[in-house]
Amino acid sequence: METIFTKILNGEIPSIFLHKDELCFSILDINPVNKGHLLIITSQPYPTIESCPEEVLSHMMVLAKRADSVLREKLGCDATNLIINNGKESGQEVPHLHLHIIPRYKEDGKTLRLVKEPYSDGEIADYGKKLEF
Repeated sequence: METIFTKILNGEIPSIFLHKDELCFSILDINPVNKGHLLIITSQPYPTIESCPEEVLSHMMVLAKRADSVLREKLGCDATNLIINNGKESGQEVPHLHLHIIPRYKEDGKTLRLVKEPYSDGEIADYGKKLEF
């Protein structure tokens, strides 16, 4: 399957590469939430986490830890958001697994808020039984 990310990896679309190895690559996001917003992308176009081998997911987290350190050291950010939109309904725009790492600053004025939905009486226990793994 060809995606915008496979085209970037193959050099068909220019991008700023931050890292590349056999499992993943990292680029700067061209529409950043804050400057330095980067993506860690699987080299193979796995559409979602479910289709991605555990070895690759683990490697993405190792790279995320490194990227977080670099963002904090080089940009002086106070925190980071790590976001994977996992499927179209979650906001995933490209069906190719990628992790956003967004540098955040104490007073950057950016928000990331989801509306919370409380459980009714006894409902949380039902969900607990249903979702054990």
